[in-house]
This record gives sequence, structure tokens and C-alpha cells, in this order.
Amino acid sequence: MSQRFKIHQDNPQQRLLSQICAILRSDGVIAYPTDSTWALGCCIGHRKAEDRIRAIRKIDASHEFSLLCRDISDLANYGRLDNSAYRLLRSCTPGPYTFILNATRDVPRRLQDPKRRTVGVRVPDHKVLRSLLELHGEPLMSTSFMLPDDNLPPIDAADIVERSGNRVDAVIDAGSCGIEGTTIVDLTGELPKVVREGRGDPKPFRS
Repeated sequence: MSQRFKIHQDNPQQRLLSQICAILRSDGVIAYPTDSTWALGCCIGHRKAEDRIRAIRKIDASHEFSLLCRDISDLANYGRLDNSAYRLLRSCTPGPYTFILNATRDVPRRLQDPKRRTVGVRVPDHKVLRSLLELHGEPLMSTSFMLPDDNLPPIDAADIVERSGNRVDAVIDAGSCGIEGTTIVDLTGELPKVVREGRGDPKPFRS
């Protein structure tokens, strides 16, 4: 069975977060709440863990992960930002948005769109998750927790443990979260383009 870590939402226990970081560094796969839906994540560059997530969700190599970053400075290491994109992100992060940006050289090729060389990045508005990212020191590869036979995403840690069994190494129990995905915004063109409406307000990206 998965290890279940009960994390205080307002004052995350560093000792427990350190244990989760150790699991990640050992090719671990974790499940965690975000400011949108529950998600699965692993370290960048850990192919074994990435393959396990693909097997859990039954997704092939064409499915793209997003990078979960602790702040805009971290995000800018992986996605190229011009001045207008930077201003937009300053006003909308942290928050339930995924931004499509042109990838930098720090992004492994397999995490990029094979044709456009873009990457999805985001800064979540979730204190426990951002504390984990700060301690971990680098982004997580992330995808929503949605199994092939699920009609709706899970809402709490008990639901995650029941659905995942022993396929996930750690579950962060830090309260429930929603069932609506992020709003996806493409910032690679001259003007922002809302690709998918989700939990984040799309109005700032529409002229």
C-alpha cells in the first residue's frame, strides 16, 4: 500500500516533506492535491517513475506532462518568457493555470511537444505543494490523477489510496481539492490563446 502522509495545510511539517522528497529521489511516484485536481508526479529525468505514471494512467508516450514550479523564477528556467508573458504570469500566478511556452534547453526533449518544442508549466496556489517544491529544489513532472475507468477525478486522500492501491509510493493527505482542471493558456504566439477553460478565470487572456 501507498505511504499516506498527513500534512498540515497551514504549517506543513518539514520532516514529512523531507521524507517525500527522499521517495521522489528514489524513483518514486507521488499523488498530491493541487489548486485544481489531484495529480501524479515524479522527478524530472526519472524515466522509470515516468513510465510507472504512464502505466497507472494507461497513457502512451504522446501524452505530455506539465512541469510544476515553485515560482516564476523557477518556471523561467524551463519556459521562455518575453516581457508581456512575464507581466501576465505575475498577475495570475500562483493559480490554477497551465501555460504553454517555448521550451528552454533545460527541458528534456521527451517533455516537449515534438513538433512545436513547447512545454506546459504552472505555479500552483497550494501551500503544501509549494513547500514541497521549495524543499525538493526543482519542478515535478506532473499529470492529473485520472484513471481510465474513472468518471470523475478523486477528491481526497482516502479516494486516492483506494484507487491507486500499491502503484503509488506516497499520497499527500492535505485536505480535499476540486475536480476541475486548470485553464490552459498558450503564450507562444503574439497574443495569448485560451486552449481550455478550467478553474482559472480566462478573462485576463482575452482581448
